[in-house]
This record gives sequence, C-alpha cells and structure tokens, in this order.
Amino acid sequence: MRLPNIPTNLMPKSVYPTIKEYITITFGLILVSCGWKWFILPHEITGGGATGFSAIIQFGFGIPLFVTYLVINSVLIFFAIKQLGWAFSVKTIFAVSVLTLAFALNPQIVDIKEPFMSVILGGLFNGAGLGIVFLSNGSTGGTDIIAKLVTQKRNITLGRVILYIDICIISSSILLPNGTIEKVIYGLVCMAVTTLTVDMVVNGVRQSVQFFIFTSEYEKIADAITHQLGRGVTILDGIGWYSKEHVKVLTTLARKNESVKIFKIIKDIDPNAFVSQTSAIGVYGKGFDIMKSK
Repeated sequence: MRLPNIPTNLMPKSVYPTIKEYITITFGLILVSCGWKWFILPHEITGGGATGFSAIIQFGFGIPLFVTYLVINSVLIFFAIKQLGWAFSVKTIFAVSVLTLAFALNPQIVDIKEPFMSVILGGLFNGAGLGIVFLSNGSTGGTDIIAKLVTQKRNITLGRVILYIDICIISSSILLPNGTIEKVIYGLVCMAVTTLTVDMVVNGVRQSVQFFIFTSEYEKIADAITHQLGRGVTILDGIGWYSKEHVKVLTTLARKNESVKIFKIIKDIDPNAFVSQTSAIGVYGKGFDIMKSK
C-alpha cells in the first residue's frame, strides 16, 4: 500500500529539541542550581531574574525557592504561550521543570565563609550554566518571558528590559530584615559576573573569523579546508600591484576554534603562503548563526 505524499510545507519543522539539546540544557541548568544553592543562597544574597525574586521570598517568608520559582514561571508561561506561541514555550517549560527539580533536590553542601568569593563562584556557575542553555536555544523563563512580552509592545531592547528588572529585584533585597547595602552590592557583583560569563561562553563558541590566503597552492588548500573542516572556500582573482602578476586569493569563514586547523593545513601545504585573519562581528547562514529580522 502506497502512503500519500505529505507536502513539505505542511510538515512540522524542528519544534521540539533534539535529545542532544535536552541533555545539554539539563547540564546547564544543573550548573545554575549549583551556583545558587552552593554559593549565593547560603549568604542570603540575591541575584536577578525569577530566581532572585524567589530567593527574596525565601529569605523574607521562608517559602522554599523552588516553590516560588515554579509558581512565577507557571503564570508567565501561560501568557507566553498565548503571546509568543509554542515554539518559544516548549523549551522554556522543559527548562523550568528541570530547574525547579534541581533547586528542590540539590543540597546545600558548600560552606565558604567569605561572601565575596561565594558571589564570584556563584556568578561563574550561574553564567556558565545559562550560557550552555542559550547555546542550545533554551530559555529559563522568568524575566526572559517578561522582556519578550515588553519588547513586543515597546521600542526597547531585550537586554535593557532584563537589566532594569534585575536591578529592581536586587535592590529590593534591602527591604528584607537582614538586608544591607553590602548585600545589594554583592548581588550586583553577582549579576555582573553572571553576565560576563554568559557572554564568554556564548561568544567564545560562536565567534567567527575570516581568512584571506594568498598562495600558489590554492587548489590543494581549498580542497583540504573543504574536506577536512567542511567549510566553504571562495577563490578570488587578484593582481599583485608591485609584481603586476595575477594571483589567486582564497577567502573562507570559520569558527575561531577552527583557526588552528586552518593554519596547520596552510603550513603543511604551502609554508610560504601569505595569510590574513580577521574577526567577523557576525556571520549568518548555513553552518553559522541564524539570521534574525530584529
């Protein structure tokens, strides 16, 4: 029996994360929970986001962090599904569920007496975990949802909305019975470390470079880059103005962590090649980042 052909435009695209993405997101979320439970919460210091607000509720009223975190995100996800659709909400629901479970089960086993060191370590764990989640196109919900909803209605950037919300949450911790200016400053330091770490993790992987290679062995080098790295190579015609000779110039785009392999290929084939490497601010298309309209 022959099955009917299904039009490709009606086939659902990659709505659900792959198993690899699930595993990666879960690992990142465990790091986030470790940053909070091991280093930040023991000193009654708060950070930004829904987790930071949940921490304030725990410090002030004794309600466990994971309970408030789950309630806040359940409400926000309800609005996100209506306004942003399932494409954004599926991974968010998964991430919120895993992080809630991690907050509930992760024991508080690290006892560092120095609060500043705890803030630094907590921010590093938190930022590394969030960076891993973002690299897998995941979201931890919370202020991410609020920011996306606000940017749909107002002409303001996503990052600025999140920054304003986080500063308000951290500053409000001074109203707690044990709240002090010192703890607010610690919270701001934690937010800064988290942000810098997220940028390092995300941009360190996604940063791209562009090569211009002047060589007489252009065919061999182009074949090697294409077959060994799977990167496209374009051959340009040029004229050396000093020698007035026609030359071939190879240009290729690659991830920064692939630079060493490209240099090795060039050196093995033509040690006398002239090479220029520059950083690319953004590279969009197959094999790189997805082009976004806004």
